[in-house]
Amino acid sequence: MFDWIFTFFHLFAFLATFVYAVYSLLQGDVSRFILLIILLGSWYFFMLHSAVIKEIQRKKNKKKT
Repeated sequence: MFDWIFTFFHLFAFLATFVYAVYSLLQGDVSRFILLIILLGSWYFFMLHSAVIKEIQRKKNKKKT
């Protein structure tokens, strides 16, 4: 149960930050947009990338068997 709560919390936080970055860009604050996109990209790479790769491999192995 905790895994689901953790997952949805991070998904909504990621989406909210992305929406805020786009909103900042539309308001003309390009530097804030760039900073937020860089931080979101680094957060994905350092926190989620390995788990996403493992899940993709797990699903591929599941299809083969």
